[in-house]
Amino acid sequence: MSEGKSCPDAGGGGSSTALSRVPAPADPIPVSPIPAVNVASVPQRSPLRYPGGKTWLIPHIRHWLKAIEPRPKLLVEPFAGGGIVSLTAVMEGLVDRCLMVELDRDVAAFWHAALRHGPELCEMVRGFQPTREAVDALSRQVPANVLEHGFRTLVLNRTRRGGILAPGASLIRSGECGMGLASRWYPGTLAGRLSAVADNAGRIEFSESDGMALLEGMPAGAVLFVDPPYNAGGKRAGQRLYAHNEIDHARLFTLLAETKAAFLMTYDRSDEIEDLVGKYGFQAIQVEMKNTHHARVPELVITRERMFPE
Repeated sequence: MSEGKSCPDAGGGGSSTALSRVPAPADPIPVSPIPAVNVASVPQRSPLRYPGGKTWLIPHIRHWLKAIEPRPKLLVEPFAGGGIVSLTAVMEGLVDRCLMVELDRDVAAFWHAALRHGPELCEMVRGFQPTREAVDALSRQVPANVLEHGFRTLVLNRTRRGGILAPGASLIRSGECGMGLASRWYPGTLAGRLSAVADNAGRIEFSESDGMALLEGMPAGAVLFVDPPYNAGGKRAGQRLYAHNEIDHARLFTLLAETKAAFLMTYDRSDEIEDLVGKYGFQAIQVEMKNTHHARVPELVITRERMFPE
């Protein structure tokens, strides 16, 4: 059919009937006025390339923390991972100090090494050449101490696809500009980030423990950034990305409802999570993200109080 011509109606009368359009129901979850930023426009403070990292969320974190009165002294991150939110909050003076909590043994070893042995870890980074042979040998090595274990975690994180440390993760192949394993290994940059972490170690506390258990005994006056592994609503990405990926999401919402602490939590959007937001009277906004396949997916930012009052 040529453009601009209409089909006759089914009754054969030769005239077309205009169909009334039913407006789509309004989305109950508003879109954040702050867009998901290009991560290159935000200071990269974490040495880890953590899957599901929250560098894009930093403008929301700044807005949230600056709006809390009185100024929060302690930020607690019960599922720390790459720790970008805690590091930013401390290094930008948005809080006095932070408590990062992580159950994953390999990730925990990295943070122990970075906070306790920063200068030695920097030297190991500067002296390492990420050839396939060297990385394979390191992956089979049993670390003798926390420094070796932390270095091993950093190398595997920077040389595996997507920074994934979970069992079965594969190494980078071609990488950026065909540089292979070296495409994400920047010794000078990584050493600089590690030095910044070490310089702030007196304000950063780390605990290798269960974040859910921590929430049952929250320190008074603390605020919470909660970024749990995403396996809600039938989504199973957490199984591929994280060694510890099972979590009772309903229990997490209950714990947050029971504490009086201000919190900001992130989740993939799903019916299950929307139902929990409504059940506990929390507030949510959505931010449109691009996943690794460049598809646009909504991510929820959930708080106790409305983040952007009208």
